[in-house]
Amino acid sequence: MTDRKSIATAPTDGSKVSVTWKDSDGVINESIAQYRDDGWWVYTDSHTQKKVEPTSWRPAASDGDD
Repeated sequence: MTDRKSIATAPTDGSKVSVTWKDSDGVINESIAQYRDDGWWVYTDSHTQKKVEPTSWRPAASDGDD
């Protein structure tokens, strides 16, 4: 698994990456996200997207990653 990097170094070209973010209850979450419309967006379920403020990122896992 790839080490996490500062969110400041994450690609902002619309690529999907795995981000870590804290919700309003203080729970740390890891989600696949995309940077668009001046922010990071994740799906909270299959239909709902939420803008989040991630603290770190790593490349999204592909089928061949462990």
